[in-house]
Amino acid sequence: MIDHEIDATTVRIYQLRVTHPTADANELSRQLELTVEEVLDAERRLARLGLLQPSPGGGWVAINPENAAESLLAPIEGDILERRVAMAATRERLHALSGDYLQARSLRSARTSIEVVEGIENIRAVIDDLARTCTESLDSVVPGGGQTEAALRASRPVSLGLLKRGVRIRALYQHGARHHRPTARHVERLLAAGCEARVTGVLASRLLIYDGDVAVLPLDPANSSAGVALVRDLAVVDYARQFFGLCWSEAQDFAEPPPPAPQDHAPTAAPVGLDRDVLLMMAAGLSNDEISERLGVSQRSVSRVVAQLMHRLGATNRFQAGVRAAARGWLTS
Repeated sequence: MIDHEIDATTVRIYQLRVTHPTADANELSRQLELTVEEVLDAERRLARLGLLQPSPGGGWVAINPENAAESLLAPIEGDILERRVAMAATRERLHALSGDYLQARSLRSARTSIEVVEGIENIRAVIDDLARTCTESLDSVVPGGGQTEAALRASRPVSLGLLKRGVRIRALYQHGARHHRPTARHVERLLAAGCEARVTGVLASRLLIYDGDVAVLPLDPANSSAGVALVRDLAVVDYARQFFGLCWSEAQDFAEPPPPAPQDHAPTAAPVGLDRDVLLMMAAGLSNDEISERLGVSQRSVSRVVAQLMHRLGATNRFQAGVRAAARGWLTS
């Protein structure tokens, strides 16, 4: 790195060297009321910039700034030229692969194909590729409650980029996502950019549908790093679209407040929203821990809802609560 800083003292030394090439440092220090070391530092700086050169007869010779710049910058300009030539050659070699890429992509995009992708880096590369080529819509199912900070950071620029390009994004979350502050903030930012988001009860597996043509499904819903399947089979993708559409139509807007719990003066009103999801799982024999995990809400929230349901049903145990809920039609309404 070239030290190109020239302060007022250095400029004054340079001027004196133009007019007094044979003067020694002591003489210059007296004229400028500087220390000898300050004069010598300035001269060394000027020499590094090529503005001073040692004189055969002693002292320094001041060099024209234009000539100094030419001598100093010529090697750098040569290096820049070499790098530009290398960049152009590399770009040409990479662009030469465009035909091979498009040919391979057309084979991969066959309607009957199902491609398995394993390894987190490979999965990310495929998702990035699908996002880059997405032009119309992205439907996503996001199971569980709050998402990890790493997942939110990774998905946010991709989603915002798609929205900026005019791609319609519909994101379906579970109720618990509302109560996870980082996830809620993330969704609020996407909503402000034009995303559509809703919440519902249990979502069994993550799902991404790009332009209604490609569905991305996890090989193992319980292990996100196990790999994904890229499905382009028309029948399977159409089924995934119908499944998403059904879940979407029954979901509630993310930004809409949860439905209020029925008041004590209306004890026969069927539970809705999170209360209904908890009731159905209670009736299926799931424990509070299992309900919490599936809904993505805290165990404390589940315990509170269970207690309220038991009180409304006048039940002393979960079995009795299930019987009375069935009698009222709460399990089928």
